[in-house]
Amino acid sequence: MSTKKVSSESKKDKTQRRKSKTNRICKGVIINILKTFFTFFRLCMDYFVDFVLTLYWDGKQNAIPDLDKKHAILMESAVTLAEKIRKRELKSEDLVTACIERIKLVNPILNAVTDERYEDALKEARDVDKMIENGLSEEEFAKKPFLGVPFTAKESHAVKGMLHTLGIIARRDIRADEDAECVRLLRDAGAIPVAVTNVPEINKWQETNNMVFGRTNNPYNTGRTTGGSSGGEAALCAAIASPISLCSDIGGSTRMPGFFCGLFALNPTAGHTSLKGSALRSGLDPTMASIGFVSRHCSDLAPLTRVVAADCAPALQLDRELSIEDIKFYYMETVKDIRVSPIRTDLRKAMKKVLTKLTQRAKTTENVPKKYYHEGFNYCFNLWRHAMTKESENFAAMLTNNKGKAIGLIELGKKLFGQSEYTLAAIMKLLIDQLMPAVPADWAEQVTDDLREDLLHTLGSSAVLLAPSSATVAPPHAALYLRPFNFATWGVFNVLKFPAAQVPLGLNSEGLPLGIQVVAAPQQEALCLTVAKYLEQEFGGFVPPCKVPQQD
Repeated sequence: MSTKKVSSESKKDKTQRRKSKTNRICKGVIINILKTFFTFFRLCMDYFVDFVLTLYWDGKQNAIPDLDKKHAILMESAVTLAEKIRKRELKSEDLVTACIERIKLVNPILNAVTDERYEDALKEARDVDKMIENGLSEEEFAKKPFLGVPFTAKESHAVKGMLHTLGIIARRDIRADEDAECVRLLRDAGAIPVAVTNVPEINKWQETNNMVFGRTNNPYNTGRTTGGSSGGEAALCAAIASPISLCSDIGGSTRMPGFFCGLFALNPTAGHTSLKGSALRSGLDPTMASIGFVSRHCSDLAPLTRVVAADCAPALQLDRELSIEDIKFYYMETVKDIRVSPIRTDLRKAMKKVLTKLTQRAKTTENVPKKYYHEGFNYCFNLWRHAMTKESENFAAMLTNNKGKAIGLIELGKKLFGQSEYTLAAIMKLLIDQLMPAVPADWAEQVTDDLREDLLHTLGSSAVLLAPSSATVAPPHAALYLRPFNFATWGVFNVLKFPAAQVPLGLNSEGLPLGIQVVAAPQQEALCLTVAKYLEQEFGGFVPPCKVPQQD
């Protein structure tokens, strides 16, 4: 072969490589331009939809009643209330009475409660007071850390004798035969169930609404969503009606309502809390869901999580003492999943305030927050959707109470004529599950593993990731029909099975709650809670949606 021929072929290869590189660059530029245009268009559409719906709902708003002195005790943390009962400074009966009276005042506006056991709760409270009067040892009190404190639970948790509909018509009259494990553990800890609260159908939507009980309203603005699926719990808690709010989270179901209602929330490391009796689960199958709580007080989250984690609690290191100076910070300002709405300005500003505060107090360069991103966050929804295929539940079957399977297209047709038993949200989920192509399993597993390993390496046992909670503050009712994938900013951390705390950061100019997520590596809940406690001190924590009496 001649030198001239080799040289000619070499030039040809070089030319082809240059053309290929140029084509890739041009393709990348075009894709980026299209993405930028789409993002801008979607942001404009989101603002327009919110504007129109806000005009509609503004005329239908109702403010919740102010907290009077009679019920002011409800502002205290669950831990403080338990201590006062233990020290005989407060009777359980008086506390339960205050809780019930406050629920009766706010529920007509919020539509949060689906069933109640007020008389039984009062009887149990009187029994607690008699037990304490007769004398209990410190050891007995230690076994019941929340003795005499009332609690509410989302209705998907079975509470013996109470409605357990999961928000579907096929179960509208069904009552629980026994307590879910998380309810049993709270009862064993001395807490008293008072009521169960509203959820979307089978816990699978961003707004708490169903065909059995209707829609739950946000106490900060009744024209806005509470989020889902623990929306009833968050509404009561934020309205200062429930001292303990028992939730669960498989795709943001604790943290989302916590964020939209200005509360603290903790979703602990998956696999450390039992789901037995929750949403009809056996508790035997592996899941990325966890039992959690929303609360007005960060200080309640660790003790309550310890109760529902039971024998697994030591692994979560909830008692680990940490100083904020010992924690490293990473942050991400957005996710680049095109299915998720762009992050609004007020939430970006809230994140910047936190970063500024942490930067100012940093004593070394190691403590200055550092930017983090992984391309796995470009696919939050698809990663969650694939992870859901490994869960034991079948949404289409559960909608019929496991007496067949709901078909999305059929239900959509029935909905057009007002004949479907399901909300549009449930039908949308059916259509997504049944018509959208499946997420490639090998690809999803690889991306998830890469993201998990990179975050594990980055965070270790001494760092947290500050992440946006959502694209927007609580949107108007019905707006999320046009944003069905926005929950993925929470759901991606379920997929990774990382613990995450939701932290309130005050209110925006419209009086709606702001906040961020604090994420840590598995079994590093103490990191999340240490940062949450610091931010509570710096930014004020929970801001009531109504007037409260001055503390004496």
